[in-house]
Amino acid sequence: MAPARVPPRQLLKNPVHFLSLGFGTGLAPKAPGTFGTLPAILLVWLFAPLDVAAYLGVVAVVTLVGIYLCGQTAKAMGEHDAPAIVWDEIAGYMIAMIAVPVSWLTLLVAFVIFRFFDILKPWPIRWLDQKVHGGLGIMLDDVLAGFFTLLLMHIALSLGWL
Repeated sequence: MAPARVPPRQLLKNPVHFLSLGFGTGLAPKAPGTFGTLPAILLVWLFAPLDVAAYLGVVAVVTLVGIYLCGQTAKAMGEHDAPAIVWDEIAGYMIAMIAVPVSWLTLLVAFVIFRFFDILKPWPIRWLDQKVHGGLGIMLDDVLAGFFTLLLMHIALSLGWL
């Protein structure tokens, strides 16, 4: 017998699900992934003063903890990678901003590029999204989208475009 599904708003009372749902932003009726990425902008700005090694440590913790968080919320919702689960977007966007100087322009450009990769899911992102399940599967496609964004951000920075 499958576990009973818990209504998403009810999940917000549990700290694990509150985080997985992006502090509630993942419950947006339209574009939950886009709204769910917004808290990541604040987190990047908050952690921007850290040196690169410390920032990498924060990103590693956010990503690894996300595997557990997203897996637990997916089980509670009875749906793999429900659109409301957005901790993966937060981790992916934080990856996109590794060693990128924080300005309104870099935050915006990284946001647009990251959302592009997350929405369109070009290969191998789509393949990972379809083949890997559980909390790891939920996280992996956005982690990869974050790395693709990171690569493009650093190319743009090296060319003086940002």
